[in-house]
Amino acid sequence: MKTGNEQRDTLAAPAGRRDWLAGGWALFWENPIGKIGLILMACFALMAAASFVPPLLDPMYHPMHGVDPEISHATGPSAAHWLGTDFIGRDILSQLLAGARIAFMVGLSAAFMSIFFGTLIGMISGYAGRFVDTLLMRIADMVMVMPTLLVVLILSSLFGQLRIWTIVLLIALFRWPGVSRVIRAQTLTLKHRPFIEAARVTGASHLRIIFRHIFPNVLPLALLYMTFRVTSAIIIEAALAFLGFGDPGTVSWGMMLQWVWKTGHMFQAPYWLLPPGICISLLTLSFYMLGRAMEEVLDPRLRKEGESE
Repeated sequence: MKTGNEQRDTLAAPAGRRDWLAGGWALFWENPIGKIGLILMACFALMAAASFVPPLLDPMYHPMHGVDPEISHATGPSAAHWLGTDFIGRDILSQLLAGARIAFMVGLSAAFMSIFFGTLIGMISGYAGRFVDTLLMRIADMVMVMPTLLVVLILSSLFGQLRIWTIVLLIALFRWPGVSRVIRAQTLTLKHRPFIEAARVTGASHLRIIFRHIFPNVLPLALLYMTFRVTSAIIIEAALAFLGFGDPGTVSWGMMLQWVWKTGHMFQAPYWLLPPGICISLLTLSFYMLGRAMEEVLDPRLRKEGESE
């Protein structure tokens, strides 16, 4: 049976969490950086959703296999192809929309997996004893010093071109150490707080303390780092595709840049070169701006600095 104080704490916790979320959202929306980032991300999300429409309207607009029968070379914008066509007559706008879908898939999937691994390892490392902490952090140090792009390039050269989900998994496996160190530091401070000691005295198991009491307190920090991991995942995938190590069966923005470079249209077809490059820059910028705004919500000191300026 719970005491009266415990029942009041249980009822107050969801309400307090809702108040914190409402206040955090208000602060986020007041920040022009966060507002612009959210609007930009929403535009790209609409592009990703719209990528399914052109192939349904006409198979000619399929980003990979659709070819205009009347066109066999790169052409500029027209009524039928608003951004022109590539070197074999495929619609560039359809490819650009499909690239938005791939960018979201790669960025969010790789970021989620890296944050999941990093948060879990960081909490265990910070909560467990010295031996486990030292072992996990030495592994994190070894992975952290490995250049992600270079390692993936070596693996691609050894095993051939990698599938898109293999690239996502490799990015996640090499991007978790930085997050784990931050979460570990936060866990080290949390495990000595009175509410953790109280849970331990009442007989709560280690798993319950980690996932019921520590995890909700480090989750906002993990979500903050996730926004920055999305940008790095998108850039790494685009770089791999541009260098010729991407998934040949996937239309991504990096693959579009690789096609325009490989076919010799880098300076002859700006309508083909500029859209994917601009989209990569703007999408990564939108997630960075989201992360910057979230950082000000989570850290009151940054808000005070902004107000003083």
